Amino acid sequence: MVKPQQTASAIIFGVFLTLLAPFIALQLDHLRYHWRLASNDVVGGKAMVVSAHGLASEVGRDVLAAGGNAFDAAIAVHFALAVVYQQAGNIGGGGFMVYRLADGQTGALDFREKAPIAAYRDMYLDADGNVIKGASLRGHLAVGVPGAVAGMVAAHEKFGSRSWPELIAPAIELAREGFEMSPKGARMFNRYQADFRALNNYEPRVLRPDGWTPGDIARFPALADTLARIAENGRDGFYKGPTARMIVTEMEAGGGMITQADLDAYQPVWRDPVTFSYRDHEITSMPPPSSGGVALAQLLKGAEAYNVRRMGHNSAAHIHMMVELERRAYADRASYLGDPDFVPVPVARLTSDAYIAGRMAAIRSWEKTDSKTVREGHVDRVESVETTHISIVDAAGNAVSLTTTLNGNFGAKVVVKDAGFFLNNEMDDFAIKPDHANQFGLLGNAQNAVAPQKRMLSSMTPTIVTKDGDLRLVVGTPGGATIITTVFQTIMNVVDFGMTAQQSVNARKVHSQWQPDLVMLERGTLSVPSMIGLMRRGHKLYAWPRFKYELGRVEAVLIDADRTRLGAADYTRGEDDRALGF
Repeated sequence: MVKPQQTASAIIFGVFLTLLAPFIALQLDHLRYHWRLASNDVVGGKAMVVSAHGLASEVGRDVLAAGGNAFDAAIAVHFALAVVYQQAGNIGGGGFMVYRLADGQTGALDFREKAPIAAYRDMYLDADGNVIKGASLRGHLAVGVPGAVAGMVAAHEKFGSRSWPELIAPAIELAREGFEMSPKGARMFNRYQADFRALNNYEPRVLRPDGWTPGDIARFPALADTLARIAENGRDGFYKGPTARMIVTEMEAGGGMITQADLDAYQPVWRDPVTFSYRDHEITSMPPPSSGGVALAQLLKGAEAYNVRRMGHNSAAHIHMMVELERRAYADRASYLGDPDFVPVPVARLTSDAYIAGRMAAIRSWEKTDSKTVREGHVDRVESVETTHISIVDAAGNAVSLTTTLNGNFGAKVVVKDAGFFLNNEMDDFAIKPDHANQFGLLGNAQNAVAPQKRMLSSMTPTIVTKDGDLRLVVGTPGGATIITTVFQTIMNVVDFGMTAQQSVNARKVHSQWQPDLVMLERGTLSVPSMIGLMRRGHKLYAWPRFKYELGRVEAVLIDADRTRLGAADYTRGEDDRALGF
C-alpha cells in the first residue's frame, strides 16, 4: 500500500522533473555540441582548398596538384560551384576576393553586382511611397548586373598561370556529363519548385514534376553551353554574343531593366583592403562596398580591450561582450557605409582606435544596451539567405579568400532561358527606402540608396590573417548578416582560445546585429549558467533555426608552425562542404 506522503513526494518530484526538463535538455545539447570540437583538421602538406561542395573542392585540389596556383584553383572552383551548388555558386551573381601573395603583397577584387543604368532611387516604392512587397526580392526587377564572370576574368588576367579554358573545363564536364545530386542539393531544389514555376516564363531544367531525389544524375546542357562560350571567349562569352542576347531577352520578357549597355559597362574594381592588427596578428579584409572589413575591424579592436580568454568560450560574459560590440558595429553599418565610388565612406575614422574606444565606452559588463539608444530603427525578423565561400592556400604560399553570392537562395529564382543559369536578387541589398530592412534584417539610409550603376552594400567578409609576416588563417563564410559575426568569432576562436581550424569552425556561434534587438543563438551554444547570465543582463534570447545548414558555415585554412595547411570545412552545418589538400 502506497502511503499518502509517498504519493505527494512522487507528484512533487514529477513536477520538479517536468520543470527541470528544458534545462537538462539545454545542458545536454551544449555538451553534445561541445564534444564535436574534438573533430580533426584535414591535413595538406603542400596545399589546401575548402569549399561548399566536395566536387568543387576536388576540382580545386586537382588544379593545385597539376601545378596551378591559388588563383587558378579559385577560378576553377568558382565555376564548378555554379554547376553543383546552384543556390549560391553562380555566373549570374557577384562577390569579393581578398588575396595575399607569397611575398606578402595583399589586395582585394570587387566584382559586386551593380544597379542597371535605368535604376532609380524609388523604383521599389508605390505611388504612396510604400515598399512594393517582394519587388526587390523575386523576379526580373530584383536583378543587378552580374559581375562574377568579369571578376574571374580579371583575377585570371592578373594572377592566372593555367590556361582559361583549362580552368573552366571541369565545370563544363560536370554540367554536360552530370553529377550525383546530394541530399542537400535535392532538398534545396525541391524547396523552391513553386517559385521556379511561378517566376519563369518557361519550364527550366531545375523543375521536375515529382521533385529531385538524392542520387539523381543532374545534367544541365544549356549551362554547359554557356560555360563553353565563356571558356572560348572569356569576358565576351558572357557580356557579348549569344549569352548576352539571352540575358537581355530574358529581361525584356520578364520586365527587368538590364540591357546590353549595362553588360558592356560592367567592370570589376581592384581595391585596397582594410588592414588592422589584433593581438599581434595582422588582419586583411574587404573594404566597401562590403561592410565586412570595417565592421570586423570595429569588432576585433573592440574585443582587444577585454581578456577574452579569461571570460571563457561562449560564457555569458563572452557572449555579452560580443553582442554589445556587434550592436554598435551594425548601427554604424546602417549609418555610414555604401559604395565608395558614389558616396564618401569614412573608413579611416570608423576603424580608428580613438573612434572605436569612444563608441564602445558606454558598454557595461552587467547589463545590455537597449538598441534604441545605439541608434533609432526597428526590425522584426531576419529571413533566409545563401552565399558561398572558398578558402585556398597553394604550395607557394599564395592565399585566396573568395566569397560569392546570388543573395537569397537561387537569387531572383529566374533562370535565363536557353542559358541555364540563375540570376541574382542583389537589388534587395540596397536601402530601397530609408530604414526599411532588407531580407537579412539590415537597415540603411541614403548612403546605400539605389542609383544607376551603383554597387549595393554587402556583408561578405573574405579575410586573411597573418602573424609576424607568416600566413596564419584564410577564412570566410556565407550567411548574409551573420557573415561578419561568424568571421569575428572564428578569428577569436583561433587567436584567443587556441582552437584548431576544425574546432574554430565547429564551435557554436551567436549573432546580434543591433536590430532586431535579440541575441540569436545556434542550438548547443548555451550552457544553463550562460543562459541565466545573459538573461540577468537583460538579453532576449532567440534560438534561430536558420543557423542550421544556411548560416554560419565557415570554410577555413589554418597554417601551423611548420607551414602545414590544415583545412576545415563546416561539416556540422553544411553537409556537402569539404576540405581537400595534398
